[in-house]
Amino acid sequence: YGKNTIKFLRLHREGKQHFVKEVEVCAHLRLTSPQEYLEGNNSLVIPTDTIKNIVLVLAKKNGIPSLEQFAIDICNHFMTTFCQVAYVKAYVQEVPWQRLHEDGVPHIHSFICVPDGIRFCEAEQCRNGPLIVFAGIKDLKLMKTTQSGFEGFYKNEHTTLPERHDRILCGELFCKWSYGECKDFDFNCIWKKIRECILEAFAGPPDCGEYSPSYQKTVNCIQMLVLSRVPQVQIIEAVLNNTFYNVVDMKNLGLTNDKEVLVPVEAPYGSCACTLGRKKFFEA
Repeated sequence: YGKNTIKFLRLHREGKQHFVKEVEVCAHLRLTSPQEYLEGNNSLVIPTDTIKNIVLVLAKKNGIPSLEQFAIDICNHFMTTFCQVAYVKAYVQEVPWQRLHEDGVPHIHSFICVPDGIRFCEAEQCRNGPLIVFAGIKDLKLMKTTQSGFEGFYKNEHTTLPERHDRILCGELFCKWSYGECKDFDFNCIWKKIRECILEAFAGPPDCGEYSPSYQKTVNCIQMLVLSRVPQVQIIEAVLNNTFYNVVDMKNLGLTNDKEVLVPVEAPYGSCACTLGRKKFFEA
């Protein structure tokens, strides 16, 4: 049991310059005894309102140096403070505020919310067990208008999809990775590096791009690049929910539409998912 959607803004001041972190936290506990469920005995139950207040107090006292560290702080607090807690799980996601720039100059106290993917993390710990940390990005919308196709796929009497060697590749990416047992990582630096890998693998070189033969191959390329460049990542899950576009037929309007006006196919939409990890992780 626990408390969901604990939302707050943490404001940090350094002289005239302000820094913000707006987050949403879900904190869940499992107690050493299920007596509150089986017997109606609440003597071990930490009220969810208390859980919420603890999260807010930790934000006040410790700040939020990174989402991962804040999730770790939550786990550590419940494990060290309450002997009746057998398991704790903390999920934290961030509102994507970025500092506002005016003519290239960063503003000291103004910010803009930019929907370029939502950062999140998750930490969990069992008593006498290791602290495990996950992190990720979701709702990251990506598009490239060429260098994508889909050919040579299996066909039977139910197949109506034509082969395409030049199409728009568009989708919404969910990506989650595991650091394994928690260590003293620079979580902010690692997250930014992984995000850069995702964008590079999706788009390819800026002057020419890179051909994608399928959504599945693009997902795998993202995972392979992350694993090759970020040794702290042990396993990475990626889900790409696809958006398809159809070219509008304008012949009746007396116009030739050379893939210049397209409409999105709202539903149904495709989805490609893959989990990839280092061999030693799966052997363990």
